Amino acid sequence: MPDVIRLILDDHETFRNRFAELEKLRDAPEAAAELWKGLSAHLEVHASAEEEHFYPALLQHVEDSEDETKDAIKDHDEIRDGIRRAAAAEVGSDEWWAGIQDAREANDEHLAEEERDDIPDFLRAASVELRQELGARFERFEDEHPGARGLSGEDKDPDEYVAENS
Repeated sequence: MPDVIRLILDDHETFRNRFAELEKLRDAPEAAAELWKGLSAHLEVHASAEEEHFYPALLQHVEDSEDETKDAIKDHDEIRDGIRRAAAAEVGSDEWWAGIQDAREANDEHLAEEERDDIPDFLRAASVELRQELGARFERFEDEHPGARGLSGEDKDPDEYVAENS
């Protein structure tokens, strides 16, 4: 069974690679748009899967994880803001690239914080069995939402999220 932490870290590596590939496509807007379409959808599916499975478990199993969780939800909202900014602009325009850059910067910050704080805390608190159970749910969630189908992409209020999932 897949470990949720392995799945999250694998996605992180994919995101870093795809953003790097995008940078190489500045002079090829059609190719960049195709890559961005898949990447932006994957970012939403990943964020939604974390919000559905990982962060509720973090709140339940790691003491004093409320602030970390609020910060993660805020980061997800900022990633979504960048995705929406790019979606509202003409492909290849400066504004389109600015939206992608916004998403990238928010994502980079999120990955660093999650890898430095949330994941190590969860690894200390969660059993292998729990991580595998969450991994199966995380994987199933991603499979159920190809291309972010069925996901709203709407922001979540961090305080409400923590209150509802604690």
